[in-house]
Amino acid sequence: MSDPTYAPPKVWTHDAPSGGKFASINAPTAGARVEQALPVGRHPLQLYSLATPNGVKVSIMLEELLALGHAGAEYDAWLIRIGDGDQFSSGFVEVNPNSKIPALADHSVEGEPLRVFESGSILVYLAEKFGAFLPTELRARTETLNWLFWQMGSAPFVGGGFGHFYAYAPEKYEYPINRYAMETKRQLDVLDRQLAENRYVAGDEYSIADMAIWPWYGVLALGELYEAGEFLSVERYRHVQRWANEIAARPAVVRGRKVNRTWGEESEQVPERHSAADLD
Repeated sequence: MSDPTYAPPKVWTHDAPSGGKFASINAPTAGARVEQALPVGRHPLQLYSLATPNGVKVSIMLEELLALGHAGAEYDAWLIRIGDGDQFSSGFVEVNPNSKIPALADHSVEGEPLRVFESGSILVYLAEKFGAFLPTELRARTETLNWLFWQMGSAPFVGGGFGHFYAYAPEKYEYPINRYAMETKRQLDVLDRQLAENRYVAGDEYSIADMAIWPWYGVLALGELYEAGEFLSVERYRHVQRWANEIAARPAVVRGRKVNRTWGEESEQVPERHSAADLD
């Protein structure tokens, strides 16, 4: 049976909820919806996030920095419940006018705290601040940034595209699921070919490219994202599988995945993180 067709009106208007898991918070306008300041802890870095694939990128980065001995990377991680609309508080909008997690405030700089938003920007900021996980040599740095921005541009097809229509949309329709499943598999093939010749995504060294890509494509390859592993035949991407398992075993990744998590096994949930002991 064919999918029903839709004739777009001459002028689109937001007359009714869009449906799906996040219908209650979706709107065509930006800005704060409630006056509420963000909490601030005692560490230089204040992270406001949730353990989605984008949020996990930053908590993994911070735990990796701490594992290297960078004491200045100590942080407080505050839970932003996006299903409840916490990202539309006035305090959060001040840190990220786009109202998306993760967002970071650096209180170690002179003057007002420095806001950093968009997960890729946060990874680059932290890598440059601490001199880690981003090569300084021109070719290696450029290759790392190539793959970081590949993820930033590609993942919306996996999340807002495939993930939405496969897992979250109020009805399942053949065309969008097939369209985005095809693109997701093409991206997995791109990554598999790259990892056939490299231990890590950008070469021989673990980098922010891996930290950005793994929470989406690594977790997808492990069958955990959208529970779509069988549907997408992820076992076929054997180089991605090798890489995904290696990254998953890193102690800092194990720790970072727990931060701002409120679902799954109770032992894996650390809704807020204010010291290393919170993850023990």
